[in-house]
Amino acid sequence: MEWRSVKFDWNRARAFLVTAEEGSLSAASRALGMTQPTLGRQVSALEEELGVVLFERVGRGLTLTPSGLELVDHARAMGEAASRISLAASGQSQSIEGTVCISASEVDAAFRLPPIIAKLRHLQPGIGIEIVASNAESDLRRREADIAIRNYRPKQPSLIAKKVRDIDGRLYASDKYLEILGYPEHPEEFSNADFIGFDRSDQLIQALKIFGLNLTQRNFPIVSTSHLIQWEHVKQGAGIGIMSQDIGDREPLVRQVLPHIDPLVVPVWLVSHREVHTSRRVRLVFDLLAEELLSL
Repeated sequence: MEWRSVKFDWNRARAFLVTAEEGSLSAASRALGMTQPTLGRQVSALEEELGVVLFERVGRGLTLTPSGLELVDHARAMGEAASRISLAASGQSQSIEGTVCISASEVDAAFRLPPIIAKLRHLQPGIGIEIVASNAESDLRRREADIAIRNYRPKQPSLIAKKVRDIDGRLYASDKYLEILGYPEHPEEFSNADFIGFDRSDQLIQALKIFGLNLTQRNFPIVSTSHLIQWEHVKQGAGIGIMSQDIGDREPLVRQVLPHIDPLVVPVWLVSHREVHTSRRVRLVFDLLAEELLSL
């Protein structure tokens, strides 16, 4: 490779790529953990080095110019290569001490992980844990997390996965709300009931057909992408919601709805990148999570 032909700062290329993917300097600065003026200077410096204009402002956001569009795929390839270097280096680490990042849903992060992390910290106080509590999928290939707890098997060949268990999803409501409904016992009696939804798609409507429920969007007056917010509305008597049985049955403010009907079965998978999984520290946390999640 002719290194003298590379006449730009690679860090500035990263600033350009993240700004292009995030759509604004403010969002990109948050993603990179730097100030917006610093990021803006890096992008401007790259434009000067390359002799092109990369962005034009549209409203409050930025859009790529034709030159920027032509260069962004090359910058993305650089970013992916950098991620692979970071992954390979992490995988070679045999030190126990350090941080492991776990991505999990809000429910897993709030209800299942705390006792497991407490045990891990007792056994291995040198390991720090960062928890990404999100219902969105973390990209393990881009090091957004080292380990993910998911409810489906990944398809990417670069990821390894272990199925830990199945959990039963049940419907729950407060006595206050069930009293309003007259304590119905059969699916057809819930045609006018209020349910707490995830979004305005029909995905949950289709899933709830396993309980014999034929619902429409009118049955979902309250929706939230946050599982914890949904659960709080259920506890406060706003409607009926779904929760895993191991958690729902422990909540004194609610009771099962249609308990005689088979539950919605959801698999639990532990996922990690192949290269990161060769790290002794990540492998230790992965194995402990698998063991403890199975016994919960």
